[in-house]
Formats: sequence, structure tokens, C-alpha cells
Amino acid sequence: MATTKLMLYKGKKKEDGTLLLSLRITHNRKASYLFFDWLSEKHWDSNQMRVKKSHPNAQRLNHRIIQKLAEANDFILEFETKRKSFTSTDIVNVLKDGRKDSSFFKLAEEYINELRTQGKFNRANPDSSRIKLFKEFLKGSDIQFHEIDTALLKRFKTYILTKTNQRGNTSAERSVMNTFVVIRTLFNRAITERRADQKDYPFGKNRIQIKFPETVKIGLDEKEISEIESLELEHYSPIWHTRNVFLFSFYLAGIRISDVLNVRWSDIQDDRIIYRMNKNNKVDSLKLSDKVKSIINYYRHDKKSKHDYIFPELKKANQKDLKDINAKVKTAVKKFNKYLKDIALQAEIDKKVTTHIARHSFGNIAGDKISPQMLQKLYRHSHLTTTIGYQGNFIHKDTDEALDSVINF
Repeated sequence: MATTKLMLYKGKKKEDGTLLLSLRITHNRKASYLFFDWLSEKHWDSNQMRVKKSHPNAQRLNHRIIQKLAEANDFILEFETKRKSFTSTDIVNVLKDGRKDSSFFKLAEEYINELRTQGKFNRANPDSSRIKLFKEFLKGSDIQFHEIDTALLKRFKTYILTKTNQRGNTSAERSVMNTFVVIRTLFNRAITERRADQKDYPFGKNRIQIKFPETVKIGLDEKEISEIESLELEHYSPIWHTRNVFLFSFYLAGIRISDVLNVRWSDIQDDRIIYRMNKNNKVDSLKLSDKVKSIINYYRHDKKSKHDYIFPELKKANQKDLKDINAKVKTAVKKFNKYLKDIALQAEIDKKVTTHIARHSFGNIAGDKISPQMLQKLYRHSHLTTTIGYQGNFIHKDTDEALDSVINF
């Protein structure tokens, strides 16, 4: 049981004989002090634990020490009621710095609002859905960070898998991990902002570990890309335009469709494309091949200015409204994927063709022809290990030869 006491701290004394007026907090036989002001012993009533009226600032000091005493007792009662481990120093630190709202969903709301303000809707929208799922699991009630422990997160995982009825399915497991990543992100931020304590952190060794299940990435091969290139499509039709956007992405090492649609004529300089990636805000520069130039030339007739978009999807977007831009990108991707199904049928491709498969196709055709270091630059990966892991989805030569060496007898 922690105890509190207002007193004069005699461990330090000034030359004029004054001592530090303090609040002592004792827990598990260890004491910590919150200091207020220097005070003469003649102005201190040790029985009533009050500054005597003879002191010129007695009223102000008494108000302050009584307020802090009440706060300390409230924190102690709260921690002990919730059986949360704490030290006397923890209480002093909270009294010194004040405690911000430790509500998980309060911080989650701030986090989502920041992402949307920054125009990062591709993160804000899925993360918002994951937070909503966590709240659904908690039946709509709020939760404090110190209440989020490993046992709770394990129950939450079971809830997600049961809800989707996909226990053991890699996509369901990936959904769990993505949701845990959001919770971990918010917990780390809460610790930084002193809304949560490091000792309550539920992730890491011997706790909840975030490990994504392996997935198989399938890309088109050279023959399949050639089939798409050679299709006879009506010029300036929606399906023809879709092929242009898809191939534009593929020819430039699989740049994301959101980045493709954001390319402006001013980004084309000296036969290069210089653009800023939406995902990580990195600036990149790539050479324009003759195939890319050929695609671009089809859209020159619609060029209004050097700052105009090359492709039409964002021409009517409200440039001051990031939400509107994001909505138009999502609508465009949905439209492209619809026409890519038709393109796959016409090209007699059995694989599922979407806008994202342009990136996988580049990786598949690159195989081991290009060094990992160069591919890292082309993919705009921050870490080489990411590139090696990604490219491992498409390189099967060694395993194929090893298998053949055993069974071909």
C-alpha cells in the first residue's frame, strides 16, 4: 500500500535554514519526493501538514500542495484498483509532467485525422477499418493502453479469424498482422507522448510478435506482356487507355498506378521522368524508353499546360482537396481492373491481371538478369533485404534445376 505525506525535506538545507517543502510518496519501502518551494520550519505546521498563515504566500502554497496530494492519492487508488504495477517515482513523474489522455481510441482518432490531413488516404482508410474492428471486438467500449496486454491481443486474433471463418488462411493471418501493426504503431506513439508506459508494451520477444505469412506473387512473363502489347484495340477507347496506363507502369519498373496518374508534363525533362512517390515521398528519376514516349505522345493533344496531368483521370480533380484526388484515383483503379479482365481474356492469359501485377511482371521478367542492388534502385526500396525478398518470388531457376537433377533419370 502506497502512502503519501506532506513534509519538509531535511536532506537538503540552505544557508538561511530553509528546507524544501515536499510531498513524499512511499511504495514498497522506497520513497520519492515532489518538491515545491523553500520554507522555514517556523512557517510549517507538521501536525496539520499545512503552511502557517504567518507565511506571506500561505494560501497559494497550501492550495498547491493540497491539490497535488489529492492527485497523488487518486493516481495511487487508480493504479492499485487496476492492479497496475508502479513505483513511487512513477507517481512523482505523473505529478510533475501531468498525464495526457491514455485512451487508445482517442489517440487512434488523432492518428487517422493526421493521415487524412496529410493526404495519406491509402493508409488512413484501411487503418481506420482495422481500428473499427478492434472497437467492435471490445463491444464499442474505450480502452486504456495499459489494458492492452498479450492475452487480450490473442483473444482479438481469435476473434478476427473466427469472424472471417478463415483460420489458417494466409489472407486472414495477414489481416491479423496488419491490424496488430496499427495497434503497435499507436502504442509506440503513446509511449513517446507519455500516454503509455514502456513496461506495458505487449509486443516483442516472449510477447506478441508480428510475422506476416509468406505470399506468392505472380507476374506476367515476356510472352504475356507481348500479347497485351500486340492486341488490336480501338484507339482512345477505355480499354485502349487502360492498356496504356498498365504498360506505362510496367515499362517504368512497375511504378504504382497512383503515381502514374499523378505524373504531369512538367515531370518529363530531358527524356526522363522525375516524380515524387506518394507512398514514401521519395523523389525518383527514370529514363523514358521509346515505348514510354510512344504512349505519352498519344496524350499530347489534350495537354493544356506544362503543369497539366498526362493522363486524364485527375484533370478535373479539386487540387486543394486531397480526399477528392484520392477518391478519383480509387475510381480509376477500379475501372482499370475491370478492363484488364477483358484484356486478359483477349490475350488468352489465365492469370489474374490487375494494375498491381504490372510491378510483379517487371520483377518476374527481371528475374536474376539484374543485380539486387540495381533492382533496389528501380523498385525504390529503402532496404536491400526487401528487394531480395520480393525478387525471391520470381526466381526459381536454382530450385528447378535441383529438382530436375533428381527426377530426370
